[in-house]
Amino acid sequence: MKLYNTMTRKKEEFVPLEEGKVKMYVCGPTVYNFIHIGNARPMIVFDTVRRYFEYKGYEVNFVSNFTDVDDKIIKKALEEGVTADEIAARYIAECKKDMEDLNIKPATANPLATQEIGGMIEMIRELIEKGHAYEKNGTVYFRTRSFKDYGKLSHKNLDDLQSGGRELLVSGQDEKEDPLDFVLWKPKKDGEPFWDAPWSKGRPGWHIECSEMSRKYLGEQIDIHAGGEDLIFPHHENEIAQSEACNGKEFARYWMHNGFLNIDNKKMSKSLGNFRTVREIGEKYDLQVFRFFMLSAHYRSPLNFSAELMEAAKNSLERITNAADQLKHLMETAQTEQMTDVEKENAAKTAEFIKEFEDAMEDDFNTADAITAIFELVKFANTTADGESSKEYAKALFDLIVRLCDILGLIVDKEEEMLDADIEALIEERTKARKEKNFKRADEIRDELLEKGIVLKDTREGVQWKRV
Repeated sequence: MKLYNTMTRKKEEFVPLEEGKVKMYVCGPTVYNFIHIGNARPMIVFDTVRRYFEYKGYEVNFVSNFTDVDDKIIKKALEEGVTADEIAARYIAECKKDMEDLNIKPATANPLATQEIGGMIEMIRELIEKGHAYEKNGTVYFRTRSFKDYGKLSHKNLDDLQSGGRELLVSGQDEKEDPLDFVLWKPKKDGEPFWDAPWSKGRPGWHIECSEMSRKYLGEQIDIHAGGEDLIFPHHENEIAQSEACNGKEFARYWMHNGFLNIDNKKMSKSLGNFRTVREIGEKYDLQVFRFFMLSAHYRSPLNFSAELMEAAKNSLERITNAADQLKHLMETAQTEQMTDVEKENAAKTAEFIKEFEDAMEDDFNTADAITAIFELVKFANTTADGESSKEYAKALFDLIVRLCDILGLIVDKEEEMLDADIEALIEERTKARKEKNFKRADEIRDELLEKGIVLKDTREGVQWKRV
């Protein structure tokens, strides 16, 4: 299996630190609002990478953080007159809902910055002891030039950064030993949340949280560190400097970054009025369509979002789901159980599609070509399975389509959703059963609806229901 390593700028054979295991860290969102579709791309991409590793038999320890203390969170809290904790908790819950709707598997761990402050303080203390950091009037800075390999990920030269260094400057820059030094700890301002530290009451800089969380949950060395390409510099560059200066060993073996997402060929921004949240897209499309759209291009390529491309993705995904539905129908109506000799030969040919799929995924997770392999399998199924097919043959094709799609996180075997009228009819029957004191039947109906994802709530105004 080969993957493109941002550090070396070439594809490399994947060799895990520990045989059969993958330690993977993906930078998560700052939770001050609903996640936008740019946030969703790395979530979908690296969830798919994880799924493929697991398909190949690896045990994946997948860690992705939530940044729940940040200037944007504090600003939102002040605007609403609530605490920063309330804002963060609200949008972590909303983010998890969107991730579930995108069929993103829960991480092994989702550490929160506010719950890891003690570890960050300890890591900063270690960096000071080793001469890589210093304190000035309550602010702690990382001594960038003390780490000789600074710039090795972004391939930026320190002297070039010095001449154009204002992009790295932060408040308090006049107190720095060097303009390129960056903040590890900063004193509190009025109205901000803060924690006690040896240097001041304050909070950590953004970069240190991922270094500390990665070390705590995955160890001093990890296999893969991933995120959007906008994080390469300075965030990931600073993570490397902090982690390697503190731990004295290589931080991550492989660095993976997904490309940017544009909206109608323009950069997404609120000022342009083209800012789109996942929740908004979910109101117009099944988010499985959105996931399919995201995987229809190679993860490192820039991707353009438009209504036309989403419609194309919807139609393409329907080709797969329609084929799966047809095979389910053939399984239910089949006149024979066992495969014929011809069907056995055809079933054996499907190994070609599996190989094509795996070859694509093992070439730097080329999901676009993997989807092409699924389409070829669908075409094969449509032309070799019909009303005369055995149940065994139709099931073999169905199971294979479902299995390959599941690796991409695409759900093609969907249970039929109950119609509103059917739900209302069952609620009416339950109400009648309760009036007749037939509580056994009433409970059976509630349980039946719950299995279908329908939750009931008894109120004074009557029974309310919602889908979950």
